[in-house]
Amino acid sequence: MSIRVAVVDDQALVRSGFAMILDNEDDITVVAEASTGVEAVKIAATERPDILLMDIRMPEMDGLEATQSILNEADWPVRIIVLTTFDPDEYIYQALRAGASGFLLKDTPPEELVAAIRAVAAGGALLSPSITRRLIGRFADRLAADTEHSTALRSLTQREREVLAALARGLSNAEVADTLFVSATTVKSHVSNILSKLGLRDRAQAVVFAYESGLVTAGEGDPG
Repeated sequence: MSIRVAVVDDQALVRSGFAMILDNEDDITVVAEASTGVEAVKIAATERPDILLMDIRMPEMDGLEATQSILNEADWPVRIIVLTTFDPDEYIYQALRAGASGFLLKDTPPEELVAAIRAVAAGGALLSPSITRRLIGRFADRLAADTEHSTALRSLTQREREVLAALARGLSNAEVADTLFVSATTVKSHVSNILSKLGLRDRAQAVVFAYESGLVTAGEGDPG
């Protein structure tokens, strides 16, 4: 089944460029384009895409508000990937908090764009560990640990907390497995349990949760 994608950006050349790349793939179909957040909300409701590529800075309604609106109202498993020129800012951090599954640089090579779409459509999160650590660390360390999040941590076992902390530091499942001396399959099971217990959509939200709950702090365990 083809992955249905909508491209949202106020720059026509960016939209058409992404659309052209994606439409060349047999398993991906661009079903709609939008130039504002308002249009994004409308096409999401009418076209019900699997993935939205979402710019942040747009007229009428920015990508952050559009992301929140779409994910709050969606009754289908839509995923949102934030587009950025990578000037890491609080808007991107807020988009991850709102439920975006990750972010892509606008100059991402075509093959990486296609791979990213497939990965997120399959239920993964699009996170560059080093960039994500810097991005989340830059803003999460301004916040006091969220009491509600801290309370929710109590629902996790000690091993699940260890896995969550490792994810927040940017480790892959295989790296977590090596660190904790368990199998990758076991780690995958722990990640699934963590998402279920905490009511999170994917690894991206899990990483944000780990910082906001105080489970990890910016710079902690960061190899640099």
